[in-house]
Amino acid sequence: MVEKSRSQKLKRLLSVQRHIERMAENDLAETSRQRVEVNVAMDDVILALGSMDPVHHAFSQNYADRFGRLSIKDQQLTGMQQIHEMRLARERAKGDRFEEGMKEALEAERREADDNAVYDVIDQQFATPASSKLQKP
Repeated sequence: MVEKSRSQKLKRLLSVQRHIERMAENDLAETSRQRVEVNVAMDDVILALGSMDPVHHAFSQNYADRFGRLSIKDQQLTGMQQIHEMRLARERAKGDRFEEGMKEALEAERREADDNAVYDVIDQQFATPASSKLQKP
């Protein structure tokens, strides 16, 4: 079994977190799109209510009811949009923390690798003279 370094594990977590962040962005975009549709429908109903066409006067109560339903839906979507915005900010912050942790772990691993390389060089320097002293007598 291959043991993964801390930076590799954090990189994987970061990848998953960024995917969750994109999902939150998509949810926010979908809610925003729905709000635009509801607002367009509300504008259409307002135009129909204000119309002087006698056909629209016959349906004025239906238009008023529809406008009421659309207003409620707009309020609900506004609340959902705020929730999605908060979720997106939270997920983005988590991803940023993972990224920072991954960078710190990579730096620590590089320092450890550099230290080990220096220790190897030192060990080789001390090992070489000792073996040559043994061969001389």
